[in-house]
Amino acid sequence: MRMTRATRGGNERNDTTKMRGSIRRSGWTDAVARGKDSVRMRTIHVKTNDVAEIPARERWTSVAKAAAQETSRVDVTSDLYCGKDGQVLVRPSHESGPGTKAEKKYYIHTWGCQMNKADAERMAGDLETKGYVNCIDPDQADVLVYNTCSIRDKAEQKVYSALGIQAERKRKQPDLKIVVAGCVASQEGETLLRRVPELDLVMGPHHANRIGSLLEQVELGQQVCAIEPIHIEEDIAVPRRDSNTTAWVNVIYGCNERCSYCVVPNVRGVEQSREPDAIRRECHAVGEAGYKEITLLGQNIDAYGRDLDAVLPKKEDGTPQRWRFTDLLYHVHDAPGIERIRFATSHPRYFADRLIKACHELPKVCEYFHIPFQSGNNDVLKAMKRGYSRERYLDIVNNVRKYMPDASLSADVIVGFPGETEEQFMDTVTLIQEVGFDLVNTAAYSPRPMTPAAEWENQVADLVKQDRLHRINRVVKQVAEERSQRYLGRVEEILVEGANPKNPTQLMGRTRGNKLTFFEGPLECQGKLVDVLIEEARAFSLTGRMVQP
Repeated sequence: MRMTRATRGGNERNDTTKMRGSIRRSGWTDAVARGKDSVRMRTIHVKTNDVAEIPARERWTSVAKAAAQETSRVDVTSDLYCGKDGQVLVRPSHESGPGTKAEKKYYIHTWGCQMNKADAERMAGDLETKGYVNCIDPDQADVLVYNTCSIRDKAEQKVYSALGIQAERKRKQPDLKIVVAGCVASQEGETLLRRVPELDLVMGPHHANRIGSLLEQVELGQQVCAIEPIHIEEDIAVPRRDSNTTAWVNVIYGCNERCSYCVVPNVRGVEQSREPDAIRRECHAVGEAGYKEITLLGQNIDAYGRDLDAVLPKKEDGTPQRWRFTDLLYHVHDAPGIERIRFATSHPRYFADRLIKACHELPKVCEYFHIPFQSGNNDVLKAMKRGYSRERYLDIVNNVRKYMPDASLSADVIVGFPGETEEQFMDTVTLIQEVGFDLVNTAAYSPRPMTPAAEWENQVADLVKQDRLHRINRVVKQVAEERSQRYLGRVEEILVEGANPKNPTQLMGRTRGNKLTFFEGPLECQGKLVDVLIEEARAFSLTGRMVQP
């Protein structure tokens, strides 16, 4: 393979490069290799003055734009999402250890789902092995990482806004390294470098544990675009957890579903299940390190193991090993020190009765299920290509509550999907009321690149989508508040996560059903299970007082 390099302000070393618009493309470069895999990257030379203005992706009327300023989600206490403003990774600087060169700092700002949050931890782990330390002020960082989400256009535009500020800074501080990681990076690729030529590195989620090596290429004067799918290898980076109590553990990457609205398969690639023994080792290591709770993660966790049948060695009798997610739960359940096990995200198409029974039998598995339904209308579900019906979803809920009557349920829902009528929207409202969810993460449909639904002509008007979003949010809050009343007067086991950031006199933690709970107590309780008598119940949180067992 021909090796090439592009440098800012220099001459290309490849005589065959061609001018295409504002980009000189200098060919494919094999840059990072580990084992049998390598990362194929484009090294790109961009001249700032050559970049043409890129028009906005969507044209909103002034009325619709004003409506869009309101919060489009109600998952204010969901630990599965970063919220509308994202989350900045916070790690104590002393964790880098004595004697470590601390002159270089990194800053990671993450938007999106739990998979992105786990990727941020993996990037932090790799950066800290290279001698970087964490900081929470982007203006103090030597490496800025924007870990992005492309599920909705609004999250994507927030990234461009942040980049605009830092691009101006880089023109004054050329040694600053700016990285865009995550799903927007996979989706946009070189387009990002055209739009923001000050960028140094664009990297997809597959490369989260290789950020240090990719930055070494940047140090050579290259702009690097590493977005091609690769086989994700084991144990390259030890994550730097953003909690001392709970830990994410990835079990499967990617998604093979092709929902008509969803960009995830395009930006996160095909399903790649980790080998069960590797997951078990990580769970044991996490427990031995003092963590009390793990959340097993997958974009479609119920698909775990489907791709392993042809990969794992056969049994002694010659038959293939068959691992499914239920088998994995039994496999990791004995991890020492782990008190609680959660998992997300489940897909109704594959949610098996066997899994429900296992959750009932295994004492460490919490009675909490996150099962997105997206719509309560069968015609809309068919158009979404979800692969199940309203009736099938209700069967799952009924079966969960047959074994675990007090189980907590959360979900995701989209309103204003192309062609959705008022009657179909009301089917979604009635499903929320019938199920009695503890939490529903809501969103107005946002057309995404490379998805079939974005091209359909029957798009719902923005004002209609916003109206439905506000109405369904009211229903979600009302139902959640009604569900919360069952906690009043009960003593709940709470895993203490730390101090309440809004009230330092209080501690905060979660019930087994994932309900955020506040109470007064000593900070020494962090990481411990304590009993709390619930005295106040709100839609998305509880307040109580600690009691002696």
